[in-house]
Amino acid sequence: MPCEGCMERDNVSRGATMEFILLGFSELLHLRVLLFFTFLIVHLVTLAGNMMIFIAVVMEPSRPPMLFFLGQLSAVELCYTLVIVPKALLSLAVGSSPISMLGCATQMHFFVALGGAECFLLAAMAYDRYVAVCQPLRYAALMGEGLCLRLALACALGAFTVALGLTVAVFRLPFCQSRRIDHFFCDVPAVLRLACTQGYAAELALLAACVLLLLLPFLLILASYLCIAVALSGVTSPVGRGKAFSTCISHLAITLLHYGCATFIYIRPKSSYSPARDKVVSLVYTNVTPLMYPLIYSLRNKEIRGILRKMLRKKKIGELGYHQSCDVCVW
Repeated sequence: MPCEGCMERDNVSRGATMEFILLGFSELLHLRVLLFFTFLIVHLVTLAGNMMIFIAVVMEPSRPPMLFFLGQLSAVELCYTLVIVPKALLSLAVGSSPISMLGCATQMHFFVALGGAECFLLAAMAYDRYVAVCQPLRYAALMGEGLCLRLALACALGAFTVALGLTVAVFRLPFCQSRRIDHFFCDVPAVLRLACTQGYAAELALLAACVLLLLLPFLLILASYLCIAVALSGVTSPVGRGKAFSTCISHLAITLLHYGCATFIYIRPKSSYSPARDKVVSLVYTNVTPLMYPLIYSLRNKEIRGILRKMLRKKKIGELGYHQSCDVCVW
């Protein structure tokens, strides 16, 4: 896009006063009420599910590494949805909504950082599965608490650093006078659409971020599962092979969900950007995918099911004790 009618190149100096307009779902006004209540219900169920798993993991005194990483993943998903969904609900309630340049940059930074942290966490969980299947006798020694904490910290710092670099690079670009973002949040491709640049210069920062946040963790996950496949090929017992596979199926399902949507949105040229199609896909990975995570892990993970049953049992015992004490007081 030529740079005629661009805003000043020093976007940073205008960050306090410059505003964008999030169009949201302005083309679906007749479905606004239905979409609002649908997304609100999905959002509340997502928050409840991820909060339940996070609390269950925190309350478990002896947490194996997979549960530790699952707790981190649930915390990331909680923050991830809180960064995006409230603004989307606001746009459904009132229509197009303004957002300051600083607010847009902040939302983009946390969205990319949390999404990147999730990619790194999935890679760490894949390594955990590799050690569990390929080196079971050394599992406790290799996957100690110290290593798990260092991996979690590295995931967070790495993702937030890359996200900061991408956000700064995007908002240093000159923007055209049209400040209407055809999306329900400040997603990178939607904001890049407003940049007054020619060629692919504006996409270089996004490409670099995709290599670091998507491709690098994906290669680590792929290497881990290739090693697992080689190890399982030497297992003759169907029971042992099935047990090893069952420990990986939940992680594989979540990885495919996460990377499927992320690859579709970010690994492509700006010329193929389609606002309507991208908003539909964005709805999936900001609402449906976080909702699926607790369902997948609560159904497939024995440790999570055991912890949840223990929590429900304690709750029932506590309620029974409360009612008995009330009966004593009445008598």
